[in-house]
Order: sequence, then structure tokens, then C-alpha cells
Amino acid sequence: MTAFIAQNFVPLLFCGLLFFLLTGIPVAFGLVATGLLFGFIGMEVKLFPPTLFQALPLRVFNIMSNDTLLAIPFFTFMGIILERSGMAEDLLETVGQVFGPARGGLAIAVILVGALLAATTGVVAAAVISMGLISLPIMLRYGYNRTIATGTITASGTLAQAIPPSLVLIVLADQMGRSVGDMYAGALIPGLLLVGLYVLFVVVVAVVRPAWVPALPQEARIYREPSGASGHRSLIALLVICGVAGWAWTKVHHGFMVWATGRATPSPGDEVFILAMTVASLLALALAIVNRVTRMGLLSRLAEQVTFVLIPPLVLIFLVLGTIFLGVATPTEGGAMGAMGALIMAFARRKLSLKLMRQALDSTARLATFVLFILVGSTVFSFTFNAADGHVWVEHLFTGLPGGALGFLIVVNILVFILGCFIDFFEIAFIVIPMLAPVAEKLLPTLLPGVPVDAVMIWFGVLIAMNMQTSFLTPPFGFALFYLRSVAAKTDYKDRVTGQTIPAVTTGQIYKGSIAFIVLQVIMVAAIIAFPKLVIDGIDDGPKIDADKALQEMVKPERPPLEAPTMPGPAGADAEPGKEDPNKAILDALKREADAASAAGKK
Repeated sequence: MTAFIAQNFVPLLFCGLLFFLLTGIPVAFGLVATGLLFGFIGMEVKLFPPTLFQALPLRVFNIMSNDTLLAIPFFTFMGIILERSGMAEDLLETVGQVFGPARGGLAIAVILVGALLAATTGVVAAAVISMGLISLPIMLRYGYNRTIATGTITASGTLAQAIPPSLVLIVLADQMGRSVGDMYAGALIPGLLLVGLYVLFVVVVAVVRPAWVPALPQEARIYREPSGASGHRSLIALLVICGVAGWAWTKVHHGFMVWATGRATPSPGDEVFILAMTVASLLALALAIVNRVTRMGLLSRLAEQVTFVLIPPLVLIFLVLGTIFLGVATPTEGGAMGAMGALIMAFARRKLSLKLMRQALDSTARLATFVLFILVGSTVFSFTFNAADGHVWVEHLFTGLPGGALGFLIVVNILVFILGCFIDFFEIAFIVIPMLAPVAEKLLPTLLPGVPVDAVMIWFGVLIAMNMQTSFLTPPFGFALFYLRSVAAKTDYKDRVTGQTIPAVTTGQIYKGSIAFIVLQVIMVAAIIAFPKLVIDGIDDGPKIDADKALQEMVKPERPPLEAPTMPGPAGADAEPGKEDPNKAILDALKREADAASAAGKK
């Protein structure tokens, strides 16, 4: 029996974890129970020594002192303050007015606002609930297809997993021992492409099935000029002016950075993009302020409303991400700056109150404690797992797969996708990724020859994050589906604007609406596998250093060497007369001293 347990310890360990999870106890406690129980069993069967577990308290203490994880409560607090201060409502109303006159405009507005909320709140629940409460009744009021409406809201809410500053990217970077800033930079382009894919899907639906996504009627458009114009021309002109300013900044960005920081290396693309958008946004805000103060009437009501509602959160996003990409601030410091910026914005909107602060602090403490407990539990579990050489067992399991590194990548993504149907993304990140990361670090560089290992692992992390995003949409435990179900109408109701009776939203309609967007997310995962440069090109590799040349520069004397003093004793055969090799002279002197000491000891 002892031999059987020793030979099959790792599979039994996984079976034990499955048993504890099926009992219904919290995941964190199930992980701790499994790790400790099998740790004692492993010691009894002499698989590892009892002294090994003396290092466990130190591992737990290291979790408590991990500065990287401080970014999680900071970004969570920032998102909750912005969401509770009414930013989501204003964004949905304003962006809906911009795109509403076009077919599918409301759905596009939901997607764009979902992307903005993802970059500010970073919390799926807040985004889905806000858009479900505000946008879903409007979409149903004007005849939107129910599967399109519910699918757009749930999928847009899950963008918080893919777009920086995503919490899951912080956790993955920590578990893989990589830079959070690099993870953010690598995820930026795939996240924006996923938003574009969602918008393209809505446009295709508007062309193929225009009755499914009707435009807003005239009476629903509230920002109109005295002349009856919609104000879109003024908005387009403002966008063109700011776009030109952003484009001009891209031409002078490198020169400015050389002047400001002395940096000679080329500026990475994500840094240029973020700062160009910041310049364009600040210019739009300045023009809107001047227009309102002077009452010149150069901007329409719509353009002015869009600027004052949209630009402040955009500037906050760009400043937080910009300082991280520039290397001025760490992600933890960027999160702290974002939290302060959210407080300032809430104060400026006259929404900051003691009640709001209490709610935000309570929610932040709950989420941070939840993450910390799962991390402690996964550490105890992985401690026993690694003590039994579980990573070697996993490596042998995956290296035997057909297809080599590519087969490993496909199987891992299928595994993560299936696990996402049943468990939370935090649990996947803390339990599964530490087991897969060492194997990925050995196998995946063969797929991308010439690419640094760190960049390969960032690519792997972004790929897993994009895959885990589907966990919020996949039945039976898609959390985004549950969030929308909690706020969608469960019974027929009378619309307060039209007076018509609106049928209830069924659970089947919510589940059916997620299918198309799950397919789009899987397409994006496949695109990242097929085109790794979508991630890798966004990572700043830093200055390229020739190691041989750098070594020569280090040993190369900066000034003529001092003339070595002449020491008594025979010079080397090739030494110049009157001069001696300093190193040889020192060694000879030390040898003479040692010989003299030895002779004195004998006497």
C-alpha cells in the first residue's frame, strides 16, 4: 500500500482536491486541507522529509509581503468608486446618443462603454450589472433582438479580463514570475482587437438582419441643437482636430523622450499610442472648457457632453497606463494613482460621500481577502505538489502529447476552457498556472525561436487570460450570465416611456446570447496562437546590449596604467628590464611570506 501511494502520489493528490471541492467547502480551505493532508501522507510514506514543511510559514509570509499584489485592491477601489459615482450611467447615455441614430448603434455603444469600464473598473460584476440595469431596458424598448442584446451586455462586461489594468493579468504575472507592466503591454493590442471584433459582429448583424438592431427613433435623441441638427458634425470636427494632434505627437514623441529622459532607444509602440491618446484627450477637454467658459458656441451640445463625460475617465486610464508603460510607476503605484484620480473625479462630480467610501472600502476588502485566501490555499497545495516532484509528473504528461509544443498549447487551452465552465478565473490562475508554467517555459520557446523566454511567457500569459475570459460566458457557471440574470426582468412589465408591455427576459435567452460571443473569443485565442507578434511586438525588450563588447569595455582601461614598482626578485622571462608584472610580483611576495612563516613554524 505504501509503495502504491508513493508511486501514484500526484494523481491521488488531484483526486483528493477534487473530493474536497465536491464537498462544497470554500476553494481556499479545500486547497489547504488537501495540501496538509497529503503532506502528512507523503511524510509517512517517506516521499519527502518532515523538515521540508518548516519552510511553509516563510512561503505564506512572502505572500503577505508581495508588493505586486497590492495593485489588486488599488485598481478594485478605483473601479468601484468610478462605478458608484454614476460614471457608467453617464457614459451609456452619452455614447448611446452618439451611435444611436445608426442601426446597431446601441449595441456598439454598449461594447465601447464596456471597454471603457474594463479599463477603469476592472470588475466584471460592476460592468455587467451597470449595463444590464441601464442599457437592457432601452434595447428592449426599441425592439432589439433579445439574444443580441443580452449577449452584447454580458460579453462587453467580460472585457475587464482582457483589457489592462485587468486583475487577472496581475495574478498571472505574479504566478509566472513576470513583469505586470510587460503583461499589460502585451495584452493591449489583443484586447483592442477583441473590441473591434465585437463591433464588427454587430455591424454584420446590422447589415444582414437590420430588424434585429434598429436605430433610435427621433424622439429618443435628447441632445439636439436649436436648429434641429443632431450635433454630429461638430463632434466629428472635434475628433479630426484631436486626431491630428495625436498624430502630430507620434512624430515628436521620440525626440521629446530623448530630451526629457535622455533615453536613446526607440520608444515602444504602446507607449507612443497611450501618450498620443492622452494629448488628444487633453486637447479635447481644453477646447470644451474654453467653449463653455467663453460661450462661443463652437461645439454642439452633443460634442460638449461627450467631451465632459468621456474625456476625464479616458485621461485617467491613459495616465495610469502611460506611467506604467513609461516605467515611471510600477503597477502598484499606478493603481494607487488611479485610486486617487477616481476620488478626485467623484469629488468633482459631487458624488463623493461617506456612504460611497464605506461601500467601496468594504467591497475592496472583501475581494482582496478572497484573493489572498485562495493564494494562501494554493501555496499550501503547490508546496506539497512540488515536494512530490509534481511538476516533473506534469511535464512527462504533456511532453508525451502528439504535436510537441503546439499540442501542449492546444491541450492547455482546451483544459482551461473546460475548467472555466465550472470554477472561477482566480482559482484557475492560482491552482493550474503554477503547474503549467514550468512546462510552458521548457516547451514553448521551440515554437518561437529567437524570442526571449520572458516574451514567450508573456505571450502564454496573455493567451491564457484571453481564454479565461470565456469562463464568464460558458454555462453552467458563467458568472456574467448570472449577473445579468439578477438584474434582467423576470416578469412582464410596462415600459415607463412607451407604455407597452415588455415580456420578461428568460434564462434561455441570456444563455443563447452568449454563444456567438464565445465563438468570437475562441477566434481571438486562435489568432493569438497563430500570430504571436500581436503580443510580443507590444513588449519593450529594452536596449540591446552586445555582451562581448560590454565585457571589453569593462576591462578596457580608461587611463594609462600606473607603472608597477620594481620589487626584488627575479623578473619573468618576458618582462621588460626594470619592470615586472604586478600580479606576478604580488603572488611571489605572498609565496615568500608563506615560506618564511612555514620555516619559522618548523623551528
